Amino acid sequence: MPSDNLVNVTSPDHFKSLLSADLNRVSCLNFWASWAEPCQAFNKSIEDEAKDFPQVLFLNIEAEELSDISESFDIEAVPSFLLLRGHTLLARHSGSDVSLLKSLLSQHSSSSSSSSSNIQPLATSNATPQAPAEQPKQRTEEEIVARCKELMNKHKVVLFMKGNPTSPKCGFSRQTVGLLREQGVEFAWFDILSDEDVRQGLKKVNDWPTFPQIIVKGELIGGLDILREMIENGEFQEILADEDADGVDEK
Repeated sequence: MPSDNLVNVTSPDHFKSLLSADLNRVSCLNFWASWAEPCQAFNKSIEDEAKDFPQVLFLNIEAEELSDISESFDIEAVPSFLLLRGHTLLARHSGSDVSLLKSLLSQHSSSSSSSSSNIQPLATSNATPQAPAEQPKQRTEEEIVARCKELMNKHKVVLFMKGNPTSPKCGFSRQTVGLLREQGVEFAWFDILSDEDVRQGLKKVNDWPTFPQIIVKGELIGGLDILREMIENGEFQEILADEDADGVDEK
């Protein structure tokens, strides 16, 4: 039977209430997806760890169903797990490394709450100490907007996604690529994980907080759910047919 300290999160409000109940408690956030095979075995490991560490709160979060939570923690792949004390990040890892999880749980769950103020965030588990990289020249807001507009007009259909069509970094992006390919749509793509300025800039330019974003002739039509709905009712095909008839403006 599942442990009392293992909870399946059902909504952002549910998540907030669970975290806020005890800000000195260590929580383990397990981000998973039903389509990702490694998640099935890792979810079982989470159940086992919940029994071994009853003082830790384990939260199962279905990454795509609760995309607001996933976005807030910049989850780019599943399975991924984070350790928090209250709202303070202790550790994060992308992958299903059970031995690392055990080690981190042993390290942080044994720390007294009185010393929590001295805890420093832990970098990703596979990070290697390096000299600080030279900071690139910071773009102005106008330059970021211009860059976003340029990319949006590179092709009649542009997909802003996590990863690339061959190796998507999230299920939403994977499904969107599949839908476009099923429709025989030729599209350009851009990996928003490769440029944080573009990633944040597109959220403002298009007033759309999540990815993927599908652009047709320089205009946002929406994300995965809207694309799926437009395909089902024939609206997407009509838009593409109209664009084929009208041609594409030269930029």
